[in-house]
Amino acid sequence: MYLPRTLLSHLYTHLVRNTHPLSPPVLILVSLDPDALCACRILTALLKRDYIPHKVQPVAGYSELAAAGKDLVLPLTRQHGGQGGIVVCLGVGGLVDLEEMLGLDGGEDPETQMNMYDHGVEVWVVDARRPWNLQNVFGTGAMAPPEDEDTAITPAMAKRRRGVDGGKLLPSYTPGRGGIIVYDDGDIEQELNAEKEAFCALQDMPDIDEEADDDDLDADSDEEDTVEDSQTRKRKTWSDDDAEEEADSDDDDGDRPYQRRRSNSNTSIPATPRSPASRHERLEMSNHPSSSQLGPVPSSPPLQPKEPSARSLRRKLLRMKRKHEAVLEAYYSLGTSSSEPISSMLYSLASELGREDNDLLWLALVGMSSTELYGRSKTTNSSTRQNPWNLSRGDQIRDVLRDEVRRLNPVPAPDIARERDEAGGIIPTHARSPTDTSIRLSPEPRFLLIRHWSLYESMLHSPYLSSRLHIWSDAGRRRLHKLLAKMGVSLAEAEKGYTHMDMELKRGLRERLLKFAPMYGLDGLVPAENSHLHRHEGWGFVRSWGWQACLSAVDVAV
Repeated sequence: MYLPRTLLSHLYTHLVRNTHPLSPPVLILVSLDPDALCACRILTALLKRDYIPHKVQPVAGYSELAAAGKDLVLPLTRQHGGQGGIVVCLGVGGLVDLEEMLGLDGGEDPETQMNMYDHGVEVWVVDARRPWNLQNVFGTGAMAPPEDEDTAITPAMAKRRRGVDGGKLLPSYTPGRGGIIVYDDGDIEQELNAEKEAFCALQDMPDIDEEADDDDLDADSDEEDTVEDSQTRKRKTWSDDDAEEEADSDDDDGDRPYQRRRSNSNTSIPATPRSPASRHERLEMSNHPSSSQLGPVPSSPPLQPKEPSARSLRRKLLRMKRKHEAVLEAYYSLGTSSSEPISSMLYSLASELGREDNDLLWLALVGMSSTELYGRSKTTNSSTRQNPWNLSRGDQIRDVLRDEVRRLNPVPAPDIARERDEAGGIIPTHARSPTDTSIRLSPEPRFLLIRHWSLYESMLHSPYLSSRLHIWSDAGRRRLHKLLAKMGVSLAEAEKGYTHMDMELKRGLRERLLKFAPMYGLDGLVPAENSHLHRHEGWGFVRSWGWQACLSAVDVAV
C-alpha cells in the first residue's frame, strides 16, 4: 500500500491520537547514510514533542534488517504475544519485499500465511532509492479477518482492505490491521499507472501452469495440421471417384447405338435425343423436390454463439499474464536511481504539522546536500533553468528549501550592507553576532571544507575536480597548478589557510573561477552571476553557532 503525498500527515496524526502510556514504542530502522540519519533526527524530534516513546535501531545491510525483523518486529505481532505497533524504515527496505524480509508473511507454509492475518504491525517505508518493490506499493499486506469466525480465509478475502483502492490509502483508511505502507513522494501517482494496472491484474488472475499450457499450445498446433492434411486427402479422393464415374457413364452412352423411333402421331420426335442425366444431376433432382411438394418452411431459431473452450480461455489468460509480466519486468530493468531525499520528505511532514523551525530545516538541508555530494541528485544548468518546466526534482526541492531559508531567517536591518558584500562572491566564515544561529545563503564553490583547509587542499580533495581533472595522476595535478596560475594565485598563497588569505584575492576568487574554469570543462564550479529573475540560484547553505563555528551544509554532510 502507499500513502499519497496529499495525505502525508494522515498516519502520524492518527498515531498521536491513539498513543497511550501502555503503547509499545515506535521502532525506527534507519540506514547509515547522512540523508537517512538527518531524517531520523527530524522524526525523533517530532516524536519527542508529542511524547511518543520510540527506539532507534541502525541497519547496515539486509542481514541486519532480517535479524531486526526476527528479534524486534515479530515480537510485536499479536500471533507472538504482542499488541501490534509501528515500525518506520528510513532509507531501507524500498527495494525488497519487506513482509518476507521481516517475517510478517508467515513463511512458505500456506497455513502459516493464513494465520498471520491481522498481526497489527504497520511498517512505514520512507526510501529514496528506486525502483520500488511493487509488492510493498500495491500489495494489501496483512490480511483482514473474516466477519464470521467460522468462515475460512481465502486469498480473495486477503486482498480486500477497507479504505484501500488499488493499493492507495484513502482518507477513510483506519490503521491498526498491519501491513506495509510506502510514503509516496509523487512518483507513484504520476509515473506508475501502467505498473499499477499490471500488478493488480496479476493479483486477480488465478494460478496457471505455464508448462502445461505450452504443451497444449503445441498439441493444438499439431492437431490442426493433422486435420488439414486429412481434409486435403479426402477432397482428393472424392474428386477422383467422381471423375471415374463420369467417365464410365460417358463410355456407356457412346457404346449404345442410336435408334430412331417411329411415331404414329403427328408429333415430331426430335432427331437428337436427350442424353440421360448424369449422376450429379440425378442426385440434385432427388434432393430438390418440385414446387408442388414444397410446404411452408418453418422458421429456425438463430444460431447461438459458440462458447470458447476451457483450453482457449487458458491460452488467452496466459497471453494476458505474460503481457502484464513484461510490463513489470521492464520497470525493474530500468536500473537503480534516487528520488526526493527522505530528509526533505520528513521536513514536509513537519511543515504540514506546523512544526518547522531552523533546526529541522538545517537537518533537511544537510540531508539534501549529502545527496548532491554523493551524486544521487541531478542539477540543471543555468540555460535550462530559463524554463521552469525543465527543472529536475532536485532543483525544485532546492528552490523550495531556499524560500524556507528566506522565510525563517530574515536579514536584520544593520546587516543588509554585509549581505551585499556576500552577494559579490565572498563566502561567510563567521557569525554576525555571538548569538547568531541563523541559516544564510552563500555562493559556495564545489570545494570541500574550504573554511577549515587551505584553498589548495580544498580543491585537491574536491570530488568534482577530482573526476574532471584526474587529480590522482601527475598530469591532473599539473592541470590544477595551471588553473591556479591562470587565476593569478600562487601556490604559496593557495597553501595558506583560507581565512588568512589576502582579502582582495578572496573577493575576486569567484569571478576568476567563472572566467577560467570553463577552459578545463569545469562548468558549475561556482554559482553563476545572478539575474533579476533567478537570484541566488545554485547557492549553498551556511549556518552559524555564534562565535563557535560557521559551517556549510556540504561540510557537515562530509
